[in-house]
Amino acid sequence: MSELNELYQQLILEHNKSPRNFKKIEHASHYAEGFNPLCGDHYEVWLTLDGDRIADIGFQGSGCAISKSSASMMTTSVKGSTVAEAERLFEKFHQVVTGKWSVDENIEELGCLGALTGVAEFPSRIKCATLAWHALHDALKNSHAAVSTEVLTKKGENINGQ
Repeated sequence: MSELNELYQQLILEHNKSPRNFKKIEHASHYAEGFNPLCGDHYEVWLTLDGDRIADIGFQGSGCAISKSSASMMTTSVKGSTVAEAERLFEKFHQVVTGKWSVDENIEELGCLGALTGVAEFPSRIKCATLAWHALHDALKNSHAAVSTEVLTKKGENINGQ
């Protein structure tokens, strides 16, 4: 298991060092912004939809290695998917990092996002891992909102699963 953990750590560091889709999309059809006032993580997410499919996605901003890696992996995971598929992946990812989904049984469904499953063991890092995802969720609704980790709720629970 330590070899797998080492591989996951390397993947997180690689996405932090060279984030995928780290770009502003000038004529995006959807946009949202995410901010964690406690640690300063701040990301903007842009989407271009082609019908119900995410044709392009980009993000920019700054934050810790967990938040930037998560945003990068998120963009690679949802690019080309339908809005419904992206929303389902958001739900699965949120359940995994809050410890509410059996990782052992379903890790292959997450692809590269499996590298972030260990976040569930560190409640203070959950907001880091989910910040860009909540921005994506709002961008898909085309709310043009600024999402803050201090006011986010998901079905009556705080963003960090408490």
